[in-house]
Amino acid sequence: MNRIDRLTAILIQLQGKKIVRAQEIADRFEISLRTVYRDVKALSEAGVPIGSEAGTGYYIVEGYHLPPIMFNRTEAAALLTGEKLMEKHSDHSNHLHFSNAMQKIRAVLRGSDKDFLESLDDNIAVLRSPRQEQQFPNRFLSDIQDAIARQRVLSIEYYSFYSDSTSRREVEPIGIFHSNSSWHLIGYCRLRNDYRDFRADRIKNLHVTEAAFDRSKRVSLQEYLVKEHESDPDQPTLIKVCIRHDVARYIGDQKFFYGYVGEASSDDGVEMSFLYHSLSHFARWLLMFGNRILIREPEDLRMVTRQLIAELKEHHS
Repeated sequence: MNRIDRLTAILIQLQGKKIVRAQEIADRFEISLRTVYRDVKALSEAGVPIGSEAGTGYYIVEGYHLPPIMFNRTEAAALLTGEKLMEKHSDHSNHLHFSNAMQKIRAVLRGSDKDFLESLDDNIAVLRSPRQEQQFPNRFLSDIQDAIARQRVLSIEYYSFYSDSTSRREVEPIGIFHSNSSWHLIGYCRLRNDYRDFRADRIKNLHVTEAAFDRSKRVSLQEYLVKEHESDPDQPTLIKVCIRHDVARYIGDQKFFYGYVGEASSDDGVEMSFLYHSLSHFARWLLMFGNRILIREPEDLRMVTRQLIAELKEHHS
């Protein structure tokens, strides 16, 4: 990226938040803090009213706005991909809002860029592992996000799979996250006087109340997730394997049943990453590919695989 494009992008970033730390800018553009200081100074000398707070960051003085900025076709294509993901991995409310936003984006694109998106639309697909249809509305993410931002207590009617019962809860929401094809609401439950993880697709009814709570007195979402990961022995394990090119193409949708995260091609094969709970179950799946798979990590998975092979050898001998 040349400097002119970077200066424009920095200005857009500054307009997107109340305060932007210099380190955020440096991380985004992979530049040094010294370069950030020079770029911000250049914007100020060009007439952009940028303020700064020592130890906090930069901000645009209230009232200053850039003219409307057009998306280029690669940015529009990235948003189209996001729309496909939202359709499969979000709830009804968020998907609807994202689709409405995409209609507005399409409306302001140049004619050639609209044609570009239309040619892509039918050639991008997002697959998800088949799941039983849920009996709950699954349309509350937008309300939950509103409650998180405004620090409002949620009143929810929640179905517990383990007790096969429904209960009414007053919850102080601290965040949401997506895992294993489901959205989860993390909140302080006033009924249990503790933090709880609520599956969003098991909420039967939800109401955003006007009762406020002080978020500073609760842990952050990041703190909660780190603590849970450290204390929960059943957390999924990160698995990395290398699959030969002549075999990788036959795996197809199987990988989605084993916590598939992503992949990258290399000279040796396709490097795939997974998050999965049972190393034994995962090792049994790998055995069907014989010597065409190489386990990168963890070492425990290699040990489990060797044990299964030894058991098979003994059984068939």
